[in-house]
Amino acid sequence: MTGEHALFDLEPAGTSGPGFDALPDLPLESLVAADWADALRPVEQELRSALAFVAGQAAGGVQVLPAASNLLRAFRTPLADVKVLILGQDPYPTPGHAVGLSFSVSRQTRPIPRSLANIYRELHDDLGLPPRIHGDLTAWSEQGVLLLNRVLSVAAGSAGSHRGKGWEAITTAAVTAVANRTDTAGRRSPLVAVLWGKDAEGVGPLLNGAPIVASAHPSPLSASRGFFGSKPFSRVNQLLKEQGAEPVDWELPVL
Repeated sequence: MTGEHALFDLEPAGTSGPGFDALPDLPLESLVAADWADALRPVEQELRSALAFVAGQAAGGVQVLPAASNLLRAFRTPLADVKVLILGQDPYPTPGHAVGLSFSVSRQTRPIPRSLANIYRELHDDLGLPPRIHGDLTAWSEQGVLLLNRVLSVAAGSAGSHRGKGWEAITTAAVTAVANRTDTAGRRSPLVAVLWGKDAEGVGPLLNGAPIVASAHPSPLSASRGFFGSKPFSRVNQLLKEQGAEPVDWELPVL
């Protein structure tokens, strides 16, 4: 997100900013990119309710993840720039891991989560790209890969604890907005959706016929049941080319 009024503009992931208590009352335009603010306006009250729930949790002593400055980080990249959707479940519940982008962690996190290690293994097997010792996927986000969790917050140490607390309405609206974009001539904007696992596949009906790359989740519990060998990265790039869009450079920078 850019612009002189962007609260978190130029703020590195994980740095201080407004706390959870301030988020429910901030203008939508200061929380997300301008076109995302327009897209999420129909669910603004639901968003404010979800933010108020999170603020209440934090005020009650619960450690909420990710940090307040990263809670809506996925929506800082403009909606217009999105060409790939990778849908996660909810943030990593381990303190220090969640950074507001699905599957991503900070460059300092060691070891990287096992799901992400499996993603790197498949990236190598698919495209021959070397795994990185860090888990920062910002470079993908900067190319229009929307790394969106279905639920945007979690209580530390309690996976799935914020499901059913209102986030699903927000991310349903977000996925719908991504899938229904058109250019000035009324043509569908390029999009490929990557849906790993049954939870992610549940948004299929929202995608308005956009191409889907689906497989088992990269979790250690399921990766061997269809994620390994699924070649999602090369498939995504082929589908983007077929829509006249530039492929993603999946190689991540070294530290």
